[in-house]
Amino acid sequence: MVSTFPNSSVDLSRIRLSIRTLQPQLVEWRRRLHQKPELGFQEKLTAELITRQLQAWGIEHQTGIAETGIVAIIKGEKPGSDKVLAIRADMDALPIQELNEVPYKSQHDGVMHACGHDGHTAIALGTAYYLHQHRHDFGGTVKMIFQPAEEGPGGAKPMITAGVLKNPDVDAIIGLHLWNNLPLGTVGVRAGALMASVECFKCTIFGKGGHGAMPHQTVDSIVVAAQVVNALQTIVARNVNPIDSAVVTVGELHAGTKLNVIADTARLSGTIRYFNPDFQGFFNQRVEQIIAGVCQSHGANYDLNYWSLYPPVINDAGMAELVKSVAEEVIETPIGIVPECQTMGGEDMSFFLQEVPGCYFFLGSANPAKDLAYPHHHPRFDFDETALAMGVEIFVRCVEKFLN
Repeated sequence: MVSTFPNSSVDLSRIRLSIRTLQPQLVEWRRRLHQKPELGFQEKLTAELITRQLQAWGIEHQTGIAETGIVAIIKGEKPGSDKVLAIRADMDALPIQELNEVPYKSQHDGVMHACGHDGHTAIALGTAYYLHQHRHDFGGTVKMIFQPAEEGPGGAKPMITAGVLKNPDVDAIIGLHLWNNLPLGTVGVRAGALMASVECFKCTIFGKGGHGAMPHQTVDSIVVAAQVVNALQTIVARNVNPIDSAVVTVGELHAGTKLNVIADTARLSGTIRYFNPDFQGFFNQRVEQIIAGVCQSHGANYDLNYWSLYPPVINDAGMAELVKSVAEEVIETPIGIVPECQTMGGEDMSFFLQEVPGCYFFLGSANPAKDLAYPHHHPRFDFDETALAMGVEIFVRCVEKFLN
């Protein structure tokens, strides 16, 4: 076994030598990206790095899709298949100040790759390089989709609108998320719902302000808002079948300016998550019904803005089985494959999966022994880079299995 994975406790013998030897390059790409993080639709430096590599390798590609997105086309030379498999990787970072003290720490103040997208891009680059070098081993076509703005407002939908799933038409799509909720040496994959729909709301409640000693002259927006927060929790408790899963979270509540002044306005915002697509359209109606009812009972008014961000991530059963079978060939640990790996987190990979059959899966990347187990979106998030070559191996085997 090539010793390019120091202090790794997982068996890497199932990763082919030609991919294991790519590991130092994968780490270099990932760390260069980590040092230069960029927010959604601003990923110009990231796109330049990807483009330079694709040009150097002679891989056909198109840039500037949905502002900063890139699509590369790799055509297999093995006869007998005309299928097209897409591989998607997101590129954007988050508005977080990094607290890690590492040589590759973010050089952009207030911006950080705190979710692993730098790793996703490095894995996709490594996959593109390997497939181009070994295009005689598979037939059909691979589309590498480098997508901006997953963290918001969402780059998948505008890339689809721009035609990334056409010319040639994509038959199926796969993607992965490095996942610090799973240890290194595991893969989380399941058919059906993997990640939740994301819906959001902002509401301003208008009361009537006044002196704290004379509440009878007022309509207390804070009291109204407090009852709205409590009442919203009854949606899941009393309107959702207990067999289903859903979450209503009020994450912000702002009101008041002084301890003896009854506030005339209160502002709250939150998010709703669910797996079952049948709930589409239900929560927005129920949220407004509750807010309207509570406000009416107190003589208050309100303004509500409710919107849907991403639909649930629904994996095709056949593609999930393909990924699972490949992962079982690559992963050799006591835990291995984790089928019950759902999360109420959201992902705009869901838009791709609405268009073509596909599978999105989690690649375990946490390693507490190296202090690499902070959660996603934490200012000290980092992951075990051993997962990079594992991701390339899984992608390559999926290509070989699907296209041959």
